[in-house]
Amino acid sequence: MTTEPGATAPPKDYRLLVPRDWFRIDLTQERWRAQLKTFVDHQAEGKTVPAEIKQETWATLRNTAEAGVRSGALEFFLRPELEGGGILPASLVVSLIPRTGGLAPRQLQASLETQQRQNASAAEVSTVVLPAGETVRVLGPTTLDLYVQMPGGVGYLALAFAVPLSGVTGPMRNLCDSIAESLRWIR
Repeated sequence: MTTEPGATAPPKDYRLLVPRDWFRIDLTQERWRAQLKTFVDHQAEGKTVPAEIKQETWATLRNTAEAGVRSGALEFFLRPELEGGGILPASLVVSLIPRTGGLAPRQLQASLETQQRQNASAAEVSTVVLPAGETVRVLGPTTLDLYVQMPGGVGYLALAFAVPLSGVTGPMRNLCDSIAESLRWIR
């Protein structure tokens, strides 16, 4: 069996295929707040969305983005899901979690399982193999978190999906899985 040249070298970047109707916000640039406001304004445009709902949505998304930036988030994708005049987007936050010395996926899985038992949440933790590598999956009722081990043992690329309205079931789960399976490393 031959290995691909550089298969164990850290990647230079990644490629992720996300549907065109998902709004992308680059969290590595200072203009992300304006991009987020544009998304909220665009979703409310022409709809009877109360100002309080618009402000609450903006604050929730801003807080999510700020927390992501503090923990290494690179991109924030939003897919609108409208219900009852509200704006509740499905989202994907892509983050880099560096790990010098490398934590193996099975060790990460065990750690996350311990956390889930302490939280008494309904999340299911497992390890799966995606085309980009071994991945730890944490599946909750409205969230799907995937920790994809990066080549070279430099850490994980985390894909954190949140689907507040329909939950991570049926077609939305298939879409989340398809996005995750599209992940490729650029060497």
